[in-house]
Amino acid sequence: MFISVFDLLSVGIGPSSSHTVGPMRAAHAYLNELLEKDLISKTTRIQVELYGSLALTGIGHKTDVAILMGLEGHLPETIQPEIIEDSLKNIRQSKKINLLGKHIIAFSEKTDLVLYKDKVIPYHSNAMRFIAYDKSGEQLFNEIIYSIGGGFIVEHRKIQHKAPMEKLFEIPYPFSTCDELLALCKKHSLSIDQIMLENEKSHHIEKDIHQGVAKLWEVMQESVENGCKNAGYLPGKLNVKRRAPDLYKFLSDPNREQELEDVFDWVSLFALAVNEENAAGGRVVTAPTNGGAGVVPAVLHYYEKFTKKKCDRWVEVFLLTAAAIGVLYKKGASISAAEMGCQGEVGVACSMAAGALAAVWGATPKQVEIAAEIGMEHNLGLTCDPVDGLVQVPCIERNTMGAIKAINAARLAMQRSGQDSKVSLDEVIKTMFQTGQDMQSIYKETSLGGLAVNVIYC
Repeated sequence: MFISVFDLLSVGIGPSSSHTVGPMRAAHAYLNELLEKDLISKTTRIQVELYGSLALTGIGHKTDVAILMGLEGHLPETIQPEIIEDSLKNIRQSKKINLLGKHIIAFSEKTDLVLYKDKVIPYHSNAMRFIAYDKSGEQLFNEIIYSIGGGFIVEHRKIQHKAPMEKLFEIPYPFSTCDELLALCKKHSLSIDQIMLENEKSHHIEKDIHQGVAKLWEVMQESVENGCKNAGYLPGKLNVKRRAPDLYKFLSDPNREQELEDVFDWVSLFALAVNEENAAGGRVVTAPTNGGAGVVPAVLHYYEKFTKKKCDRWVEVFLLTAAAIGVLYKKGASISAAEMGCQGEVGVACSMAAGALAAVWGATPKQVEIAAEIGMEHNLGLTCDPVDGLVQVPCIERNTMGAIKAINAARLAMQRSGQDSKVSLDEVIKTMFQTGQDMQSIYKETSLGGLAVNVIYC
């Protein structure tokens, strides 16, 4: 069983992988099912029901917008963010929607997009139900789809599979735990990124892998660049000012005396830029989620800017190693804040970035494990409590903290041989999962606890 680097690191739009990217994919997937069943032309009405966390924070996370765009045939990796506003305006004014661009029906959000804030469907709190009706009011197709974190979706009918999002095909180096991964590295004298690359080659042409990884880095660079130049305020009534442009101007001032501490500000800038773009609905790379999308690119930009002698293929080594670590969390726990709190988003991103940074610094596989373990160990119990349901406060700054912590974790790991390691990554992942299970639901992306209920805003 295999989860690809392109599953964990995918191009999407903000502000949330579970609340925006996943629902858009879910709506699109549902309509493709209708199309395959030859039911689209018979459909006169579609009702979408949102449950649990999707209902509680969906408006702030633009789940409603994502659903509408998905119904019209858009996907998060290809939609142009600038078309969304006009498309949304047209749907709301005409009270009509064009299903997959093939079939126009009446659609009113008031009656056709229903939020059940007090109901949860078993299996996952991020649940959506899609129901198509014919002209006589009879149901044509009723399906529940879950958004399970990182943009991954799974249909209710497939949940009997233990790992529903994994691709079922043979790979040369299967692993589900870090112990298994390290054993493979030792047995075959391969690094973690080489293990991941060989597995990718069982599903992708090698040239496409290289191009795909390069594209991920390109989008990460674009999100930083756009975040540094797009000034103003983020959407929503919190009226949050975008800080990356001012910080970039300050750090880039040629007349300012440079300080050693500037490195911290640069790392924070990279993370701020990405997550402000995400909060504004811009294009980012889910790494492994949108809420934690700033950590991995911030640390990768840090390596690019502050490392004089870079390793060969450093972008690939970094991102393939990060993805391998992300696979361990996806298989051993969850990357969904609705299940794990923010330890499943920023915490996992920190762990991925820490291990990846150690790898490009020349770490052994064991040192990579130690870096990833430290990165998560000190994020255990991190809650998800977005103020007003927006991926802004504390989410944006939290990415800067995750990036700095990842660098520190990698530096600490480089001084360790592995002989004195007391806690394994597998043990930390198990602990993270248990912590998420024990965490009250009010701290898991519902905006019913924490900062979300204690911060006063106008």
